[in-house]
Amino acid sequence: MKFFVDTADISEIRELAAAGVLDGVTTNPSLIAKTGRPIRDVIEEICQTIEGPVSAEVTAIHFDDMIAEGERLASIAPNVAVKVPSTWDGFRACRALSQLGHKANVTLCFSADQALLAAKAGATFISPFVGRLDDLGLDGMEVIREIRAIYDNDKSLRTEILASSIRTPLHVKQAAIAGADIATVPPAVLRNLAKHPLTDKGLESFLADWGKTGQTIL
Repeated sequence: MKFFVDTADISEIRELAAAGVLDGVTTNPSLIAKTGRPIRDVIEEICQTIEGPVSAEVTAIHFDDMIAEGERLASIAPNVAVKVPSTWDGFRACRALSQLGHKANVTLCFSADQALLAAKAGATFISPFVGRLDDLGLDGMEVIREIRAIYDNDKSLRTEILASSIRTPLHVKQAAIAGADIATVPPAVLRNLAKHPLTDKGLESFLADWGKTGQTIL
């Protein structure tokens, strides 16, 4: 499973990219707003930092406006993936943008039905929001499993499942087991994947024993 980081904070992206763990970046209007910077400047800088797909979301809700905004966003860099919502206008925009040669990420997906429509429309990525489904007492990961089964049943569908609204390391593991192609993860959750109390305990023991020898490696 590939890892995208869900942020518009360029310093976070650079630090995580330096560790070699990033395959892409997702942003949204809320994350861009937190930077206080123009969206074009933020997306351009992110695209210069990482070679993988960088999702940039339209704010329009009608087809013609989505296309205009989508083409503007796609013009920033060749690795931009235009995010459109899981609405009828969004599916139409996904189709049109895909036919123009742009990558499309259909976001705010909450059902396998929406995911099937997105794939038929030519989406590069579908973004099911597992955390928000969990918030309603539903099983977000079940939607991932359903989408995986549907896509596997039709080999003509090339859309990648991008598990979104990831809240915990457990979500990441569950998404990988369920068959998601990608998980987009907040920086803090991505770092937490490396943590385990037994690792810390073992390291502490090793260093204590080494200190008793009085040796140095350098």
